[in-house]
Amino acid sequence: MAESTGAIYTAAGANLAIAAAKFVGAFLTGSSAMMAEGVHSVVDTTNQILLLVGIKRAEKPADAKHPFGYGREIYFYAFVVALLIFLGGGIFAIYEGAHKIQHPEPPADATILGYQLSGFWINVGILGFAIVAEGYSCLVAIRSFQAEKGRQSAISAIRRSKDPALYTILVEDVAALIGLVIALAGVVLAHVLDMPVLDGWSSVGIGIVLVGMAIFLMKETHGLLIGEAADPTVVKAIDEAVRGERSVHHVNEVLTQHMGPSDILVNVSLDVADDIPAGEIEKLVGRLDRELKTRNADVKRVFIEIQSKHPAQVPPA
Repeated sequence: MAESTGAIYTAAGANLAIAAAKFVGAFLTGSSAMMAEGVHSVVDTTNQILLLVGIKRAEKPADAKHPFGYGREIYFYAFVVALLIFLGGGIFAIYEGAHKIQHPEPPADATILGYQLSGFWINVGILGFAIVAEGYSCLVAIRSFQAEKGRQSAISAIRRSKDPALYTILVEDVAALIGLVIALAGVVLAHVLDMPVLDGWSSVGIGIVLVGMAIFLMKETHGLLIGEAADPTVVKAIDEAVRGERSVHHVNEVLTQHMGPSDILVNVSLDVADDIPAGEIEKLVGRLDRELKTRNADVKRVFIEIQSKHPAQVPPA
């Protein structure tokens, strides 16, 4: 998960700087959109810390209590992150925006080091800085994602990815950029049209974007959390490798499950020739175990069952 970790550290550093700038702007000008964006950045930073904790815990070796390891820890923490985006970012932004719509006020001017500064230009300057910083973080996340997933479309790659840490950072950064553009549009339009209420509406827009992104992440992480099969191309490669054995008459079933982003459990049911000696069956099982793990480094455990294609029916008691 090297790509994930690098993208997370970059995003966390950018969000800390951005959050501080946004809160200063919100404090000086009273902007609802800036406050919503500030809380959004704090939530994002917290999320990145949670993802790092999840990655660390997922690396714990298997033990008697968890014989298949702790790889799914990252799925749990990714789900918690999605929940925090929904509650801490989206719902708060909508609430803050609704309050500002009911009580609209123009951004207040501020005196800094003896200089009188326009609240509008303070917000524009801070949002401009945030867009640059968030844009860099997003670029790093996109490059990390492409390095792992190649040239697939973003949605397709996310749906097929088993590393929620990586695509969560990517989705967060995209949502953050969209939110910043909405905040900037709200601040500018509120100033140009002399309609402070638009600042509140931009906060509501930010909240809607975050709620949508959070629901998308929760849906994607939910499948991994309850147990998801390996990518179809991986399953097909396993099936082809098994069928390549001359003594295998029929592949009854190939079952796979991700125990972590880079940890696949494989269970294969085979029907082999009846006249094969037990010693040859042992060699077949050992050979397939090595072959499947060699073909795909993510395959960590292989269980092979030898059973008839048409198992005998057990008469009812």
